Amino acid sequence: MERLRYLRHLIIDMDGVLWRGKRPMEGLTDFFDFLRRREIRFVLVTNNASRSRMDYVEQLARFGVRVHPEEVLPSCDATALYLQQIASPGARVFVVGEKALREAIAAAGFQVVEEERADFVVVGIDWGLTYERLARAARAIWNGARFIGTNPDPVWPGEDGLYPGNGATLAFLERATGVAPLVVGKPEPLMFRLAMERMGATPENTAVVGDQIPTDIVGGKRAGLTTILVLSGATTREMLAENLVKPDFVFADIRELMSAWEAVLTDASPGR
Repeated sequence: MERLRYLRHLIIDMDGVLWRGKRPMEGLTDFFDFLRRREIRFVLVTNNASRSRMDYVEQLARFGVRVHPEEVLPSCDATALYLQQIASPGARVFVVGEKALREAIAAAGFQVVEEERADFVVVGIDWGLTYERLARAARAIWNGARFIGTNPDPVWPGEDGLYPGNGATLAFLERATGVAPLVVGKPEPLMFRLAMERMGATPENTAVVGDQIPTDIVGGKRAGLTTILVLSGATTREMLAENLVKPDFVFADIRELMSAWEAVLTDASPGR
């Protein structure tokens, strides 16, 4: 537990960590009170590119937690940030995705275009996706547009079962064009680097908190971060035992994490 003492920044997944379905996790408000009191900075991240950061700010407010929009980084915003680092202002971007992704790219200073003459093709989950739109994206890539994916998730868990995820769309276009996408979201290190840049953090004092080994834990390790798995979401103890990838810490939920962390920091307090 000693390593917890030196952590000053967190990259926190949301679904399965802070809430499950439509219900907040027990101890959610206490957890954020602890982070504020101990001056531990954080960025809340998600591979979901179909919801804006304000959607998450408002959802957390309904759960009794106030966060600043800059403390939330969905993959639509992460993709827009990455474009700002590599593209010229006003570059032409053909978007396959929902409103949140199109708006994030436009707000970052780029032209969201419908023509196949584009500098970039950005692909996120699109609930109205058609074969024609996929064909137009492929033609733009064939014409030289750089191919970027918001996240590689192969499936999407819906209330009535699994759906093909954005990774399936990326695989379709890669197969058609022969061009592999640059992927922004977890488990790619890029998502973690962008979150750390926002906090002014370094890998040495940053941890990722997540409920999924393939995205949160694998991605955190690839980025050189301390990894914290909570068992309140997608991963069970049985699944963890069978996985070759092991996190640095495992807790039942954020309440147990907070209690262990508080105990370590209290032991380090003056006069103890």
